[in-house]
Amino acid sequence: MILLNKFGIFGSLKNNIMSDSIERVKCLIIGSGPAGYTAAIYAARANMNPVLYQGIQPGGQLTTTNEVENFPGYPEGITGPEMMLQLEAQAKRFGTDIRTGWVTKVDFSGEIHKVWVNDEKELHCDTVIISTGASAKYLGLPSEQHYLNMGGGVSACAVCDGFFYRNQEVVIVGAGDSACEEAHYLSKLCKKVTMLVRSEQFRASKIMEERVRKTENIEILMNTETDEVLGDGQVVSAVRVKNRVTGETHEIPATGFFVAIGHKPNTDIFKDYITLDETGYIVNTPGTSKTNVAGVFVAGDAADHVYRQAITAAGTGCMAALDAERYLAAKG
Repeated sequence: MILLNKFGIFGSLKNNIMSDSIERVKCLIIGSGPAGYTAAIYAARANMNPVLYQGIQPGGQLTTTNEVENFPGYPEGITGPEMMLQLEAQAKRFGTDIRTGWVTKVDFSGEIHKVWVNDEKELHCDTVIISTGASAKYLGLPSEQHYLNMGGGVSACAVCDGFFYRNQEVVIVGAGDSACEEAHYLSKLCKKVTMLVRSEQFRASKIMEERVRKTENIEILMNTETDEVLGDGQVVSAVRVKNRVTGETHEIPATGFFVAIGHKPNTDIFKDYITLDETGYIVNTPGTSKTNVAGVFVAGDAADHVYRQAITAAGTGCMAALDAERYLAAKG
């Protein structure tokens, strides 16, 4: 929406040219995973005319997931990319303005929330829903990335993908509480779980460490790092590991390779205005999607370091849209 006439009827030519680049938005949604699209569906149905920017990875983390079998409503399962296309179509059906591009700067210091897209376009927003998600950390090995992209045995979510490896042997990398939780989860499904810990000790709490140590089908290799993920080019068949003390290498037969070394929330651009915890997750008011800035809400993995599931992200997307609607109604 152009606020001023570019021919100078309402002001100087200079001021009007500057204002031509500013668009007023009632509800801006930043991010396009299950949280963002669900927020868009609810916001659009509430006549909030939402504008959604898809970000660097349209569809979010689910676009790297080959099979989704735990999202209600898909009895035969569905691929992550296909599911995201369906959510996008549903959001468009109700009138969501879905755009490519990503937010590069924000200014939440005033009542009008200012957002810049691609360092060029300036938006003035009545409400903002942050659904930028979190990115799983990987080791960065070319072989790891190859099989991750192939969907052939590399995963950063045991709860999401462990089911596909039932009665098989898998390897998991990590030393924190999350790694222990995921290893224990996998132990209930898999024949054997080999856990690789790079140092001489766990970073996890003692109770979590004891839990994995007492689980019979979990083998723990300390001072051990991943040297290579092996396979036939399509699927994983083994992991070559290296002892960091002796330098010796050996191969571990495995059909699945799980990386549990943490997630990084995609929240850096908000840190000057939004309260974050020590690891960068947005702090919301318990039981709501509200942040410390009035009119700015959060949904999905940008605030969730516990569950990190598509269904919980979608639920908080609904909450954020409802909270934004109530915020606007209260303002009149």
